[in-house]
Amino acid sequence: MTSQFSSWKNSINAMESQSQNTSFQKLHNVEKRIVRVLEIAGAVMDELSNSTGPRMEMLNTHCREFMQLIKDIQMTLREEIRSACEYRPFEKCDYSSRISNEICCKKLEYIIEQLDSMKECIYQYQDADPNNGIQVV
Repeated sequence: MTSQFSSWKNSINAMESQSQNTSFQKLHNVEKRIVRVLEIAGAVMDELSNSTGPRMEMLNTHCREFMQLIKDIQMTLREEIRSACEYRPFEKCDYSSRISNEICCKKLEYIIEQLDSMKECIYQYQDADPNNGIQVV
């Protein structure tokens, strides 16, 4: 079992040393770590149910590896969540520009309404006092 642990640990280290450029690769490795965590939990349960009693050395080894893997999983997931929260527009996605255009159109409609209201006010003022000297172009 110890040799199996060593070979698995070496294979994990080899995987991590390869470039992990994409989030998909990182999350795939997290998935593998989660599977390993479950295997460790099973091994601890087996060890605890051993008829001769648990071997403390094995329990300590499993617990250390378990805790290290949990820390690694948490760290990787935090990094991926943080990077996913950063704004990254998707290729061929025009949502942001469409929303920006719609907002600009609404602003222009409001300005036009305000100008029409001002124009109407000016006409009303001129109609009330024809000798005021204001000319609307």
